[in-house]
Parts: sequence; structure tokens; C-alpha cells
Amino acid sequence: QVRVIESGGGLVQPGGSLRLSCATSASVFSIKSMGWYCQPPGKERELVAAITSGDSTNYADSVKGRFTISRDSAENTVYLQMNSLKPEDTGVYYCNVQVKGLVGPRLYDYWGQGTQVTVSS
Repeated sequence: QVRVIESGGGLVQPGGSLRLSCATSASVFSIKSMGWYCQPPGKERELVAAITSGDSTNYADSVKGRFTISRDSAENTVYLQMNSLKPEDTGVYYCNVQVKGLVGPRLYDYWGQGTQVTVSS
């Protein structure tokens, strides 16, 4: 069973910073990509940032220049450094792990239970 565990959320004032961590039990050889999604109150879950096994990154336009995603292959861990936080960043942040199968083209998605990020004065 693939496990995904997030940490690092909390309450922070506008302009502050947080660093989220996501650790997975998936093999480094099977991971296609890992990413962070945010679900704001009353809205759908949306992609914030993702990183592939080749270190290619994608960011939502709203976080470019403020957030940085990185990975530590040895620890099977990804991080999301969030700076200059805004109230609009508030939501539950979920870590996604995309794993390739041993054979065939199918990819499998695994999710953590989420960590709350609240940006408020």
C-alpha cells in the first residue's frame, strides 16, 4: 500500500511563510510526479505546483514567484516553500503522488489526507 503523509500547515499572517512536506512510501523508481493541490473553502481542489521525476515543475499562475516546489529523492519527499502568503492561499493542501505501473501506460494517483493552511490577520 502506498502511503502519503503531509505536514507543515498552520495559521500564518498575510506576507508570512510556510513550508509543507510530503513523504511517501512509494518507490523512487515508480514515481512519475508529485504535487500539491489546494481546496479553498467551498471550492474545488486545484493544482498548485507539481514536479516530475525529471525535476520539471509546473505552477499555478497565482503562485508563480511566491511558491517553490522541490524534492528529495533519497527521502521520497517533496516540499512546498510558500512565501508572501495571501488570504487567497487559504485552504486544505493535499499531496498527490502519481505512480507508474510495472507494465503498460496506466498511471495511479495516491493522496494524503491534507493539511490546513490558513492565511489571516
